[in-house]
Amino acid sequence: MASGRLTVAPAVAVCFAGLVACAQAQDGPAKAAASPSLPAFDSTTFRRSLPVTNEWMPLKPGTRYVYEGTTIEDDGTAVPHRFVVNVTDLTKVIGGVRSAVTWDLDYSDGQLVEAELAFYAQDSGGTVWLMGEYPEEYDEGKFVAATPWLHGLEQAQAGILMPAKPQTGTPDFAQGWGPAVKWSDRGQVDQLGQKTCVPVRCYEDVLIMAETSGSEPNAQQLKYYARGVGNVRVGWRGTGEKTKETLELVRIEQLSAAELSAVREKALALERSAYQRSKAVYGRTPPAERTP
Repeated sequence: MASGRLTVAPAVAVCFAGLVACAQAQDGPAKAAASPSLPAFDSTTFRRSLPVTNEWMPLKPGTRYVYEGTTIEDDGTAVPHRFVVNVTDLTKVIGGVRSAVTWDLDYSDGQLVEAELAFYAQDSGGTVWLMGEYPEEYDEGKFVAATPWLHGLEQAQAGILMPAKPQTGTPDFAQGWGPAVKWSDRGQVDQLGQKTCVPVRCYEDVLIMAETSGSEPNAQQLKYYARGVGNVRVGWRGTGEKTKETLELVRIEQLSAAELSAVREKALALERSAYQRSKAVYGRTPPAERTP
């Protein structure tokens, strides 16, 4: 869905470039990491990891966010892009932390190109962490690849998506670290107090996060967050940006019980696929279950 952080919970130390790097094994205390600039992760700071109630990134089960926009092809053609985030009523324990599950669908020119399970948890200070992802890529309806990263497996570590109290002028931060699949996104608080209008409505006091990746130098994805809503717009900047992705929130839906049940079953179907296609990573995690 979105990624970010900086003012973390008091109990969570953060290691930035030039300081000692921190990481953690699946369930234990923080240990030195192979890569620098990772936030220290301590599962004991998640005394109540759910629900995710951060005002900039609330994840209420049964909510569906629908985004529409465009991406640019190599030949310069603008292609319709649609992204759907379904906040399920499933949870999954990753690295000793019970996490919320979203089922995300990415469409390009009307065709599904990626389906993903993403996992989020909120620490006791209100910071939202990304615990990992399981994405499947498709081409004309056929499976192409799965590139999962999950905290504590194959040296992957959770990262911060949204700080409890975002502040400008603070260092960037890792949104997760998945060296086996070259996942290295980072975020930084870029602007506060902005205004933006999308098809749903106009929002004031908007937070803008700038996201980067080690594989895409001189390119930034800009994500706009509204209080009490979450991500409402996606933009870009930088000479290295190739896809020039733009998205706007066009609809927020509160699913009925029947609709939520259908979403849950679809998410569980993707999980069953994950257990088959990713036995070495996803296969080592406990099954997702309905919110206790």
